[in-house]
Amino acid sequence: MGKEALAIKFDDVCFEYPDGKMTLDETSFTLRQGAKVALMGQNGAGKTTLFNLIHGQIKPTSGRILVTQGQTIACSQQVIPRDQLSWTVRDFFAHYFRGEDYDLDRSINDVMQAVNLSIDLGHVVEQFSGGQQARLLLASALIQDPDILLLDEPTNNLDAEGVGHLMMFLMSYDKTCIVISHDADFLNTFTDGVLYLDVWTHKVEQYVGDYYVVVEEIKARIEKERMENARYEKEIRDNKEKANYFANKGGKMRLVARKMRDKAQEMEESKVQLRREDQPIRSFTIPLQEDIGGDIITIDFVSVMVDGAPSQKKVEIRLQKNEHLHLVGPNGVGKTTLLEKLARADGVGATIAEGVRVGYYRQDFSTLDFEQTVFEALMSVMREKDEEVMRRVASGFQLTRQVMDVKILHLSEGQKGLVALAQLTLLEPGLLILDEPTNHINFRHVPVIAEAFDAYKGAMIIVSHVDHFMDQIRIDHTLDLGSLIAK
Repeated sequence: MGKEALAIKFDDVCFEYPDGKMTLDETSFTLRQGAKVALMGQNGAGKTTLFNLIHGQIKPTSGRILVTQGQTIACSQQVIPRDQLSWTVRDFFAHYFRGEDYDLDRSINDVMQAVNLSIDLGHVVEQFSGGQQARLLLASALIQDPDILLLDEPTNNLDAEGVGHLMMFLMSYDKTCIVISHDADFLNTFTDGVLYLDVWTHKVEQYVGDYYVVVEEIKARIEKERMENARYEKEIRDNKEKANYFANKGGKMRLVARKMRDKAQEMEESKVQLRREDQPIRSFTIPLQEDIGGDIITIDFVSVMVDGAPSQKKVEIRLQKNEHLHLVGPNGVGKTTLLEKLARADGVGATIAEGVRVGYYRQDFSTLDFEQTVFEALMSVMREKDEEVMRRVASGFQLTRQVMDVKILHLSEGQKGLVALAQLTLLEPGLLILDEPTNHINFRHVPVIAEAFDAYKGAMIIVSHVDHFMDQIRIDHTLDLGSLIAK
């Protein structure tokens, strides 16, 4: 590979946080210009940290990160920074734009078309839906016209149309692109390689090929290593048994026994340290609040966005125990706003029965107190403070003792999602309100989460654009906000 064809090179890079948490350990890899690769790894492995290293937001503890001279970098983050939510759309783009002021409006128009978004530039960013904000995040990276584009969970909150549009864009994109995503089908449409960040070894493994080919290659390699280790282990046992036998014979046989033990030691050292595969969270059940019955939530009116303005529409929804409602509709129609009003019980036309505990999972995790530690966040939702129960539930969500004293602020987005799920379990709610609960979550966890929601015995309202996730959940009612617009 010619030097001029390189985009990024990591040369024995190490990165360790001040608290001693290791993310990278003597990691080396190269990416050619124009490569489109997926960056994968378990929740908390450090994928976003790797992006920050590439982008130059943080510096490696040791080693070198080389970006070909003249190559510019832009990153589309998972969520819009909280201090930017109060900005107007135009100010938001102006913050990221690298060109001349006179060219700003034309560039905004170009990137808005690229992400298929049409909104008023004078409106405040926080007024828009999660899906619209996801498109703004992508557009904020594109407006920088980078040579290297970093996308961190770009499909989160996007409806099917938005995901399809993003797929088409990336398939025709001719610059270097690295994508963090847990959406396997999305990745497989455009990637030509995978960087896998191993949470256990803190090294990056590099593979060539589309996503599904790489996954099969990894499985085959692991199986080969297991078989090789099994062969070593058998020979080690045999040599140790022979060594003991000859050692008991005495005389020159002791020399033979020592050689047998040396051979066993050599084979022990030759064994491959198998990669500990990402393990799904343990199966869990969300207990139902006791002593509730009848109509848990009643919805008579909902507000939907029509031509940029809210419009009230009549509906007739009654949810009792063991009834699940799927709320659907295109990005920007008002799904998240409706869920928020329902959770706060301040929506006109909606009533939650007195005494019902509401478990609310927000896609932006704003229900979490970012200054609390994981320990404090989980204990805070328990009616009876039982640390043993809390730790048992937490361990099932891979929230180990190592993260108990870590502030929510410092967790990865995936870990925040696991904390939110653990809170729902400890709360024992009578009503679940779930806004895109698989965003940021490792795809290995998704079937376990679907099983728990499917089995939940209380009332449940859920928004999700992930079809293969929703196919695993029993749905009793569907409310399509998009269909109400024409009424």
